[in-house]
Amino acid sequence: MKIVDVRAFPTSFPLPQGGPRLGIGQAVKRDAVMVKVITEDGITGWGESHHGRAHTAIAKLIETTLRQLILGMDAFDTTGINARIYKYQLASHGMGAACAMAMSGIDMALWDAKGKALNLPLCRLLGGSARAVPAYAGGVALGYQDPVALIDEAAPHVEAGYRAVKLRVGDTVKDDVARMEAVRDAFGKELVILTDANIGYSVDQVRQVMPEMDRLNIGWLEEPFPAHDHHSYSQARGYGSTPLAAGENHFTRYEFTRVLEDGVITIWQPDLSKCGGITEALRIAAMASAYKIPIHPHSSMTGVNQAASIHFLAAIENGGYFEADISKANRFRDELGSTPWTIGGDGHVRPNAAPGIGVEVDEGFLAANPPIEGPGYV
Repeated sequence: MKIVDVRAFPTSFPLPQGGPRLGIGQAVKRDAVMVKVITEDGITGWGESHHGRAHTAIAKLIETTLRQLILGMDAFDTTGINARIYKYQLASHGMGAACAMAMSGIDMALWDAKGKALNLPLCRLLGGSARAVPAYAGGVALGYQDPVALIDEAAPHVEAGYRAVKLRVGDTVKDDVARMEAVRDAFGKELVILTDANIGYSVDQVRQVMPEMDRLNIGWLEEPFPAHDHHSYSQARGYGSTPLAAGENHFTRYEFTRVLEDGVITIWQPDLSKCGGITEALRIAAMASAYKIPIHPHSSMTGVNQAASIHFLAAIENGGYFEADISKANRFRDELGSTPWTIGGDGHVRPNAAPGIGVEVDEGFLAANPPIEGPGYV
């Protein structure tokens, strides 16, 4: 089943004023890169490459360098394709984030095509089953609003079945603690509360907030600092017992090796559209499993990545939560393709039963929503 074409589709849609605000700034638009792999058998696979705040550049890399490297190769040979890209692009020019994101979408699309060719859902192709996966209400949501408004936003999701939610922190310590306290008081001790700082904290702020997180039984503190700031993570680990989480901005198993050696970040969150693809994520998960480290993958913009993440979690032994994007008006989740997932009343999601990833992509949506240049956060 030879690869005869690889295409990339950068796409965007604007957000209204007053949209989500995170530790990294005010969101003004959403970007994504969809990848289409076509085989000589006429089978098409779809994947997502994370936009990396440079979606048109990522798409160009896919359609030029990486496409040329893999045309004519066997679509089933995901290990060989990964190795070829590593040899001729990653290894010889450093662990470039752009290449890791670009190859991720190609790899995801290849797994989708393999599942379709064999008439198997991805979870079974990966050695798993259509088992239930616990989900938390996350995505670009539950942010910096007044505590009352935050409770109002969270309530429908708790009522829908979610047993865990992720709050955005990284504002001020005082306001962050007030929001965490409000959610804990409103929903009780049974609700699992996770937090994500989006690199918005200083070491001193973590020193102040960690005891409060311990008091409120917060499940984890995600990305208080940039991924490369190993020293700050090491310092922060001594400020409390709340686990530190990271991984969405670590690329390939080689960067996770440093995380493992540091022994500081104990919740790993690789993103299938960033870390090198499903092939690489399986390696990362296997490495983590030897040290009893759980995998809670970061879910990116589109329903394709989100659905693939559920399949992945249903196939690994150390899988944890699925990050269910409950943000308002995510057109990449709601309009780009068919339904990627549905939350059950038990707080779980299940892999799609259709072959491959199980999300049919609407190319008309891609044509109608061309890329918007410029920063996504200001």
